[in-house]
Amino acid sequence: MREMNGPGRRRTARLGALSLATAAMLAVQGMAVAVADPAPGGSWASELETGSRACAAGEPRTYVRGMPALSAVLSDPAGAGGADKPLVAAEFEVWWAADGGVERRRTTSASKPQGSAFSWHLPEDFGIPADTVISWHVRAVSGTSVSPWSSTDGVGCEFVYDGESPAAPVVTSTDYPDGDDWTDGVGVHGTFHVVSSSDDVIMYKVGFGGGPQREVAAPGPGQAVDVDFVPQESGLQRLEVQAFDRAGRSSAPTTYFFRVGSGRAPVARWKLADAAGSGTAAAESGTAARAGGGTAFGADAPSGTGLASTVLLDGTDQGYLTPDAPAVRTGDDGSFSVGAWVRPAAVDGTRTVAGQDAGDGSAFTLGLRQDAGQPVWSFAVGGERLDGGRPVAGRWTYVLGRYDAVTGSARLYVDGSPVGEERQVTPGGADGPFQIGRSKTATGYRDHWRGEIGDVRVHDRVLVPGEIVGLGARKAERLAHWDMETAVDGASPEAGGGQPLRLAPGASVRRYDDVCEPADPDCDPLDMILVGDGHLQLDGVAGYAATDRPVVDTGGSFSVSATVRLADQEPDRPMTVLSQGGKHGDAFKVRYRPSTYSWELVMSHADEPGAAETVVARYSDPDGGFGTGHQIAVVHDEAAGTVALYVDGYAETGGTAGFHDAWTGDGGLQVGRGRTADGWGEYFHGAVDQVRAFSGALTADEVRDLW
Repeated sequence: MREMNGPGRRRTARLGALSLATAAMLAVQGMAVAVADPAPGGSWASELETGSRACAAGEPRTYVRGMPALSAVLSDPAGAGGADKPLVAAEFEVWWAADGGVERRRTTSASKPQGSAFSWHLPEDFGIPADTVISWHVRAVSGTSVSPWSSTDGVGCEFVYDGESPAAPVVTSTDYPDGDDWTDGVGVHGTFHVVSSSDDVIMYKVGFGGGPQREVAAPGPGQAVDVDFVPQESGLQRLEVQAFDRAGRSSAPTTYFFRVGSGRAPVARWKLADAAGSGTAAAESGTAARAGGGTAFGADAPSGTGLASTVLLDGTDQGYLTPDAPAVRTGDDGSFSVGAWVRPAAVDGTRTVAGQDAGDGSAFTLGLRQDAGQPVWSFAVGGERLDGGRPVAGRWTYVLGRYDAVTGSARLYVDGSPVGEERQVTPGGADGPFQIGRSKTATGYRDHWRGEIGDVRVHDRVLVPGEIVGLGARKAERLAHWDMETAVDGASPEAGGGQPLRLAPGASVRRYDDVCEPADPDCDPLDMILVGDGHLQLDGVAGYAATDRPVVDTGGSFSVSATVRLADQEPDRPMTVLSQGGKHGDAFKVRYRPSTYSWELVMSHADEPGAAETVVARYSDPDGGFGTGHQIAVVHDEAAGTVALYVDGYAETGGTAGFHDAWTGDGGLQVGRGRTADGWGEYFHGAVDQVRAFSGALTADEVRDLW
C-alpha cells in the first residue's frame, strides 16, 4: 500500500490514551485488531528518541550519519503497569516518500512488561535513501489489541540520513595571510575567514598551534565564520580547522600556515634612569618627559631587572613628569597597555603612577587607592576601576593595566600575574598629555605619587601574558653564601663579606682534617664531610647558627637552600634546619618530621602565636649520619602566590602549594632551630653545608643547578 506523505511540522509525539481491556475494531493493513477506548490525559508512548535525540518533526529535524536506533517506552496510561498488567510488544513503522508514493518498513519486538524501553536499530542495508525525510512512529501491541500510532495527523518523528562528509573548509586572512611574509605581530588581533562549500555545515572546530580546539557555530547552515586570534608568540604558526554538518560528520582538516612577527615595541618608554639633577627624562621611544621640581633622578632600582636607577617623586604637586603630548590613542578602536616598576614610600589615599589627560579628567590612570580602609593597586579606565593586589610601602612591584579594544575588556596585573576581575569597559578618547606621577581633574592635577618609579612603558596593543610575566619578573640574585669551611671567632663567614653565621654552643664547623684516619679501627669512612673541606655540625640539644639581621625579605619572593644530613636513623622528634621570622613565629621554616618520614616547609600566615600555617612536604628516609645528605631548597614566589619545597632538585608530589599571606619578619636567619609554642626549639641533630639565600624566586632549573 502506498500513501503520499504530508508536510512535516515540529511537535511532540503523542499517543492516545487507551486501555487494552475495552476494544473496538480497527482495520490495519487488512487485519482486524482491537483498539481501546480513549483514556483522558494519557499517552501510551513516552521518551521517543531517534538515535538518543528527542523526537522531532519539521525543522530543525534530526540529522544522522548512520542508521539510528529508534526507541520508546510503552505503558497503559490507565494504570502504572505492573505484574497484573498484560505484556506489550512494540510495533515500529518507518516510511518515506519514493516514486510518487510512500515506502514503508515495519517490525514488531518481543513482548515485555509495560513501562519497558523498546528499540529498533535500523539495519545498515535497510535501503533508506540519503538526504530524504524519514518518518517513524510506534504503537503498543498485545495479542490482537493495539494502541493508536504515536504519530499525530500522520506526522511522526523525523530524521534525515546524511551519507556524505562536508567539504574541507577554506581559510583566508588579510591580517595574517599565508605565505612567506612576516606580519605584525604578537599581541595584535587578526581575523581568519573560514567557509566550507557544503551547504549543511553548522559548526567549525578551530585550533591554533596544535593547542586545544574550540567550537565556532556558523550563523546558519553553510555560512562562513570569522575567527579572532591574538598571537601569543612570534614565528611560523598554524591554524587547523574542520567543518561539521548537521549529522555530526566532519570534513578533512585544513591547515593554514602564517608567519607572526615580534610584538611591536612600546610607542613610548622612559627608563627614568637619567643622571641626577636632570630636568628631563630621555625617551627610548616617544617624546622626552619634562620633570617637575619634586623629582630626583638617580634613585634605587629593583634588583634583578637590569635597571640601573629610577626617579624619586616627593608626593607634592611638583613631583611629576610629562612629555606634554599623548602617548597612546584610546577609545573603542585603540588597544593599549601601560606599566612600570614602582616602590611606594606611602600607600595612603589615592596615588597615581601614570595616566593620560582627557579634557578635565583622565582617560585612564594606573596607581593605588583605598578599598575598605586598605590600599589596593588600581587601574581606572572608562569610568570603571579594576582593583587587586596589596601595595606595601618600601616594596618594589611591577604594575600594568591592559585594555583590549576588540573584546572591550580591561585587566590589571601585578608582578606579572592578573589580579581582580577582568571587566568590560568603554573608554573615552584621550588627546591630552601623558602623565607620570599625577592625574588630572576639573580642579587641576592631584593624587601625586610618593616613591620611586622606573621603566614606564606604553604600548598601542595588547600585551600577552608571556610578555607581562617577563616584564614583571625579577631574576633571583644571591644575597649570601656560607660554605661552612671555617669558623673564625665563633662565626662562619659569608663568602661575599656579608653577615656571618654566629655559632652557638653545640654548633661547630667540622673540617675534612678532623675526619678520622681510615686505618683507625673506630673510623667509619661513610661519616664524611658533606661538601668541600668542612660542614656545620649541630648537636640537636642547643646548637645552632644565626645571623644578627634578616637575610631575605620573607614578605616578598625569596629562595633559601642548603645541603643537610640527619645524624639519626630513627629521629624521635621534629627538627628544624632553616628558619627566619619575627617576634612570635617563623615566617618560614624547613624541618624534618619523623612521624611522616618527610621534610616539611611551614609558612605561617602572621607573626602571631598560633597563627595559621601552610605546610608542604616531601618524603625522605632518615640518613643515620651517613651518605651525602639531601639538597633542600625553599622557594617563595610572591607574584605567582606559591611556595615550593625542593628535595634533591624536585618539588613534585606534595612539595608545592598556593600561598598569599607572606609577611616580613625582623629576625635573623636561623640554621638548626625554629620557633615553637614554648620558644626556641626543634634543634637539629646532624650536618648542614652550603647555605645560600636569594632575593627572588629560583626556577626549577636554577634550583637543580645549585648542586
